[in-house]
Amino acid sequence: MINGGKSFVSSQPAFSNDAKRLLICNGNTVTVFSSSTSMQVTELEGHKSLVTSVIVVPASSKVLCYCWTSSLDGTIRYWDFSMPQLIKTVDIRSPIFSMVIPRFLSKQVDEGGKPTDVIAYISVKKASDSDDRSKCLQGQIRKCNLTSSKLATAIIVKESAKPEFIIGSPSGDFFGIQIKRTLYIWKVPSNDSDGALVKKMRLHHTKTFTTFAFHPNSNIVAAGDATGRILVWRGFGTRTLLKGNKQANGKLMKYEDERDGLRGDDDAESCSTWHWHSSEVKFLAFSSDGAYLYSGGNEGVLVLWQLDTGKQKFLPRIGSPLLYFVHSPDPTLSVISCADNLIHILKMPSLEILKSIAGIKLPCSLPDMWNGLSSRFSFDCSAGIVALPTENYRIQFYSLLDDTEISEVQICERNHQPSDDIMVVVSLVSLSYDGSLMSTVETRLAEDGVGGLICLKFWVAELRKDFKLSTIVYEPHRNSAISAVAFHPKQKMVASSSYGGDFKIWVHSSSTTQRKGGVNEFSGWICHSVGSYKGKSMTAATFSADGSVLAVAAETVITLWDPDRNYLVAVVGETYTPIDNLSFVGKSDYIVSTSHGSKPHISLWCLSKLSKTWSYDFRVEAVASMEEDLFFAVLAVFPESYVASESLRSSTSSGDGIILLFDVNDPVPVASWLVKKANGGGLAFLHVNHLSSLKENNSGRPISLLAYINNDHEYVVFDPLGNEHELKMNRKKDGLDIKEAGCNECSISDWPSTSDTAFLIEGISGYTSIYGELPQFDPKKNMQAAIVPSERPWETIFSGPSHTLPPLTKLCSAFLESLLEKRTTAT
Repeated sequence: MINGGKSFVSSQPAFSNDAKRLLICNGNTVTVFSSSTSMQVTELEGHKSLVTSVIVVPASSKVLCYCWTSSLDGTIRYWDFSMPQLIKTVDIRSPIFSMVIPRFLSKQVDEGGKPTDVIAYISVKKASDSDDRSKCLQGQIRKCNLTSSKLATAIIVKESAKPEFIIGSPSGDFFGIQIKRTLYIWKVPSNDSDGALVKKMRLHHTKTFTTFAFHPNSNIVAAGDATGRILVWRGFGTRTLLKGNKQANGKLMKYEDERDGLRGDDDAESCSTWHWHSSEVKFLAFSSDGAYLYSGGNEGVLVLWQLDTGKQKFLPRIGSPLLYFVHSPDPTLSVISCADNLIHILKMPSLEILKSIAGIKLPCSLPDMWNGLSSRFSFDCSAGIVALPTENYRIQFYSLLDDTEISEVQICERNHQPSDDIMVVVSLVSLSYDGSLMSTVETRLAEDGVGGLICLKFWVAELRKDFKLSTIVYEPHRNSAISAVAFHPKQKMVASSSYGGDFKIWVHSSSTTQRKGGVNEFSGWICHSVGSYKGKSMTAATFSADGSVLAVAAETVITLWDPDRNYLVAVVGETYTPIDNLSFVGKSDYIVSTSHGSKPHISLWCLSKLSKTWSYDFRVEAVASMEEDLFFAVLAVFPESYVASESLRSSTSSGDGIILLFDVNDPVPVASWLVKKANGGGLAFLHVNHLSSLKENNSGRPISLLAYINNDHEYVVFDPLGNEHELKMNRKKDGLDIKEAGCNECSISDWPSTSDTAFLIEGISGYTSIYGELPQFDPKKNMQAAIVPSERPWETIFSGPSHTLPPLTKLCSAFLESLLEKRTTAT
């Protein structure tokens, strides 16, 4: 089993003491990368939930490659990341959202030369309490002695409505949090024992704070707000720190008389304001010498401020909102984390990007008007690669087996401008079977009814999935939207279907022309043929495994075409609501159709019989089939009524679902897996027979790995027919003892009742766990009823479900014979 797709930018990264390694929080692990090559070195595995912080222990004669990590699993762990090896675990028993360890950043021994205790300040979510005030204040800042592995039970530094992010000063003298329009700053006592108290200061603003940072050498703090302003307080804490000192009364009176730019009783000497960012400031960071301040936000521009003059220097066109900025012990290196799951290693002070560490791109954030138009995923099953639409009209190719980016292709040119309205979206992405060709569809929204455009593009792969544009077709189906693009499995042929009522078949063409000065070669795609069926919208399209049949959904029916000669072979139907996806099952004559709409359902059709085999009434997000075997998997989403049941509120949420594995010969699922964030997810069988390490299992059969990717682009790859039991999704294979009895149609009301869902959560699979118990079936009774002759056969000849009736050619002859009077003739 392979897990991947975690975010690299969920928390701030950290450099090792020699700046040669970069530690990045990656889901439940901490991944260590080389800062010179940007390649992964090792991983720290052990946490059971999201890692929220990583802090490297400063270098000393005995400590070189050690770090502390905190997690939502309620533990703090101490690691030797050079091995890697877990050394110590401190169990807090409360989710930890943030952690700072102030004092060991400045000193590790006391005045007597003895090692000091390591004291951490952690932001936790406290356990629920019956007290009304406790329900409103869920966040706490607690003090924890990591050396003795215990909380300072008598000291709660701060309570808040929710757990807040803690920021510590580089000097180790201060730490603080932001709550709405107030900064809370604490002075860390010199004797930071369990019983030592801290002094608190407050700074206020008229806007909501979004981030802040401490100066490395002076009592200066900078904070950014939601409007893009940066406020710099100098001499903060002067009144609090001097209070009670009689010798400092004169200084305190002078301090009270020279408070410029301050609000109310803010504890600072002065405050100045800078403004360049157009929206909220995401991060602030002082340079190691304190002469400059770095800031970043949604503009994708790194701004360098000179602290004394306020002059600016820029690193523009980074291409994504900025989240974190971290200095390294090497003054020539820094890193910047971007919202698109990308980390850049910068050369300082020139601000040049040396290397980049790319994770899987996060989903595009599109306005509501684009709902239903944005593309999902497309898979290169032969190479284990997924193609993902990203921000700024790009397609990322990501290896699911290696958990690394392969390449990124710019579909249309556009600079990152967060203030601009999104008027163009990549609405479809499709890859050929061997991954050498790609087709994309761009949709441009009309402004005041003018300027709408649909563009179909064909791409050819070069080295390492670096695609080159081959052909552009403007308005391929007049002004109608394209519903699907499907590649022929063996030829350079593509079918595109349209909601306007037609489909087109495109073929690759090459020609040469003789011109003055030499011969010009032309290679592109041209329209081979056009088809339609009764003027209905063509809502889905797919080729059979050998390419001999093109199946196109005409709203509620499936039309079968000869793609070479473009003539209609047969029509299969009919469904309740328009079909939105078609998929052949391997090399068989079975095809799966899915529909959303008011009556979502999935149906399995046998094309040799031109009839429906079985169907279920539930919503399916994705379908994937094996290449060689007659198995296919579907990703189904739980209905809201099912998720809202009291017994499932704690274990499932809206958008969760289940993966069902089917054999075409049996309507009962072979296996099932409960999954999170299924709404908008995808499935694919990866054909990895070319990989020697994964070629065969114990049974000697070739392995087809099933890949599931959720709507947050997190994924898992596993063998669905293997013996793995370490999946992080509940699963139990086979073990079914059920008779097939009238399960051709299943209503959405047949989802398990509250008494059955406990078995589903524990992994019981099959029809019973999903749809409940079937009624008792008596084959003798049904057989007797079936063989009783009828005196009026024409009244019952057409009764029964439509998908169980014989073909019309057989029914017609039987019907006509029943109307004719039989006569006995003598010979």
